[in-house]
Amino acid sequence: MDLWRVVLDTNVLVSALINSFGAPGRVLDLTLAGELQAFYDDRVLTEWRDVLRRERFGFAPTDVRALLEFFEHEGTKVKSSVLAVELPDSADVPFLEVATVAEAVLITGNLRHYPPEARCGVEVVDARTFLDQWATNLREGSE
Repeated sequence: MDLWRVVLDTNVLVSALINSFGAPGRVLDLTLAGELQAFYDDRVLTEWRDVLRRERFGFAPTDVRALLEFFEHEGTKVKSSVLAVELPDSADVPFLEVATVAEAVLITGNLRHYPPEARCGVEVVDARTFLDQWATNLREGSE
C-alpha cells in the first residue's frame, strides 16, 4: 500500500499539540506512526520551528525538538519550485509549493487561506475531511 503524501500546515501541528484528541492530533498520530508520508522544505521546517517554540503555546522544548527531529529524519525534504500565486497570507505559499512538487494533500485548519482558484491543482483539506477520506480509502481497500 502506498503511503498518503501530505504537507501539514503549521496550524495543524499547533492544534495537534494543544489537543491530541482532535482531528489534527489524529493526523499527527498517523504521521508519527508512519501511515502518512510528510513533505517539507527548509522554509516549512523553519516556520514549524519558529511557531512551535513561541512561549505563548507553552510547548515543552524537548517535545518540539523531538517532533522537528522526527520530520527531519522521517519526513521527505523536497526542493520546491516557485509558484506564481497570490494567497491571502504570503507565508502560506511555501506549503502550497511543497504540496505541488510532492504531489501531496495539503492539510490545514485555514482553508480560506487557500482559495480554490489559487490552489494550483493541489487538494487542500482540513484535518477532519482528510481523516474521512483516509478512512474511506482504508475501508474500500479492505473489501
